[in-house]
Amino acid sequence: MTDTAAVDQPRIRDFDFDDRDFERVRKLIYGYAGISLSSAKRDMVYSRLSRRLRQLDLESFGAYLDHVESGDAEECEAFTNALTTNLTSFFREAHHFPIFAEHIQRAGATHPQTVWCSAASTGEEPYSIAMTAVETFGSFSPPVRILASDVDTNVLDTAHTGVYSEDRVEKLDPKRVQRFFKRGTGANAGKVRVRDELRNLVTFRRINLLEDSWPMRGLFDVIFCRNVMIYFDKPTQLTILERFAPLMRSDGLLFAGHSESFHNAAHLFRLRGKTVYGLASGSKAR
Repeated sequence: MTDTAAVDQPRIRDFDFDDRDFERVRKLIYGYAGISLSSAKRDMVYSRLSRRLRQLDLESFGAYLDHVESGDAEECEAFTNALTTNLTSFFREAHHFPIFAEHIQRAGATHPQTVWCSAASTGEEPYSIAMTAVETFGSFSPPVRILASDVDTNVLDTAHTGVYSEDRVEKLDPKRVQRFFKRGTGANAGKVRVRDELRNLVTFRRINLLEDSWPMRGLFDVIFCRNVMIYFDKPTQLTILERFAPLMRSDGLLFAGHSESFHNAAHLFRLRGKTVYGLASGSKAR
């Protein structure tokens, strides 16, 4: 017999977390990173931020959010890092990479290709881009420069280090693993590390897509902005796309995530394939 009383009993939490606290979190993360949190994320928010309360030895969410709002730069960064979702894998949405390879091979004959991976997470995506470039040109010195950025400094540290558990590469072709990774031994058994020749093709930087200015001026041949726009509302998406367009070459490509579409920016970008966009005629490309 099921114990209904036990099933219906609310979970005991270490901290009170009421509607007012949640609304403050939603407002803060929207202001810092443009992330639009739905009410369905309430438990996730509690779980991730309660760790910060414990680490700071604070007794309430109110006290913690006061601390964040006080302007403590280190805690603002930790707050943003805690609420950023970073799901990724090597060669995720694999249909994009042959399109990318064809584009850089064709355009690379005229000038070096510049690529911006604007949601780099723990590095699997920019390294997939770099592997594709090496394979396309048959050299660890392809005419391709890759900028990889993210708002989360923790994942950027992982990306820059380039060390992963072996299960992260188990779905890759063994020849790719052999060519692009070193397997750990001894204390590092069960891990792989991206080879230096590949890591040297990628520059990692923290960039918040909502910042008033970005530390680069383009021009980019390709921008990857995959599976990040879904966390922004439509006005924020449009603002970012309006800033992407002037940074792209006239024949440049923008790669989006599988559940993202930019119909609201048809004056800026036109669909060129499955979640692949090019600049629309008359948009502000250079």
